[in-house]
Amino acid sequence: MRDSTPLIEAQGVSKYFGSVIALEDISMQVNAGEVMCLLGDNGAGKSTLIKIFSGVHRPDRGTLLVDDEEVRFASPRDAIDRGIATVYQDLAMVPLIGISRNFFMGREPTKGSGPFKRFDVALADRITREELHKIGIDVRDTSQPVTTLSGGERQSVAIARAVYFGAKVLILDEPTSALGVKEAGIVLRYVAQARDQGLGVVFISHNVYHVYPVGDRFTVLERGRSTGTFDKGDISVEELEKMMAGGAELDQLSAELEGDRGREPEEPADRTSSRDLGHAANERDT
Repeated sequence: MRDSTPLIEAQGVSKYFGSVIALEDISMQVNAGEVMCLLGDNGAGKSTLIKIFSGVHRPDRGTLLVDDEEVRFASPRDAIDRGIATVYQDLAMVPLIGISRNFFMGREPTKGSGPFKRFDVALADRITREELHKIGIDVRDTSQPVTTLSGGERQSVAIARAVYFGAKVLILDEPTSALGVKEAGIVLRYVAQARDQGLGVVFISHNVYHVYPVGDRFTVLERGRSTGTFDKGDISVEELEKMMAGGAELDQLSAELEGDRGREPEEPADRTSSRDLGHAANERDT
């Protein structure tokens, strides 16, 4: 049963960049043990909203609450310290260094002291191997470059890293956008696993068919404004897809295309054939 207090909540949040309205009066909340899906087409405001949640931007209006306490993040570090971890599309990984080094990047375990302090390779390898095994990824050598993993496995490593370091809210920015069906399945299974562990997950996507199987609630953004938040039992995949595509515009376009297909092509006004031109030329010569 979900806690009645949201892990993170936005109340009437707005963000402007000069005369551009990036967000206008957005309200949404994320509870423990649920996947909140944030949907919208390109330019809908999804990235701006998650950057407010993760401390990159400050809202120009509205309130941001964490555990029912109003907060104003000065930097992403403030958000991380409150248990909000964001996994962006680039994954913040260095492709050519080892998996364990990527897992502990910026938070490396050490041994020794003073000038003899050094990276504890054995501890990092053991923890990395254990955490990856929990999500069904077994590697022979954790020092192998992260590029040897598939796209879905790399996404899962980034998520496992955030969970290991104490995330309570996990924000995933288009985690399946560049993945095939099989690799997307790896990520979706781990998202469900994170939810079952009691985390609040914000799943950002423009692909309804990826988020619907794991989503509990869905907030749809359009041009910086919310068109509503819906429980899974109250809306279908088709309805979500139509809302994201702009229902009225899509219907109008469909009607226009159907009309064009049913209309007979117009005959050209001048139907003079090459034979007629030849006759005319012969007459002129005569």
